Amino acid sequence: MVVKDRKQPIYMISVVAEILHVHPQTLRLYEREGLVTPKRTKRQRLYSEEDVERLSMILRLTRDLGVNKAGVEVILRLMQRLEVMQKEIEDMMNYLEENERRDFAERLKRIFSEY
Repeated sequence: MVVKDRKQPIYMISVVAEILHVHPQTLRLYEREGLVTPKRTKRQRLYSEEDVERLSMILRLTRDLGVNKAGVEVILRLMQRLEVMQKEIEDMMNYLEENERRDFAERLKRIFSEY
C-alpha cells in the first residue's frame, strides 16, 4: 500500500482554483492574508493536499457560514491547538497503556512465581 504524503506540494494555482471553484486571485488573497502558505518555486505556487483541504474549509466558513477573516483566523488557530492537544492525549494514552501492560505482566509473574 502506498501512503500519500498530504504535505507534498503538487497542485498549481490554476488546478486548485478549478477544484475549489474560485478565481486564482482569491487564492493569492488568502496567501497575502496568511491563511495559507503554498510552496513557491521560481514563478509558481504549488499547493499540497493539506493546503487544498484548508482552503476548502476556509471557503466553507466564509461562504456557507458567513465567518469573517478574523473569525477564520481564530477558528484555524483553535483547530491547530486541538490537533496538538489530540496528539498529546494519544501519546499519553499510549504511555499509560504501555505502563498498564507492564504492571499487569509483573503482577502475573509474581502470581505464578508463588506457585
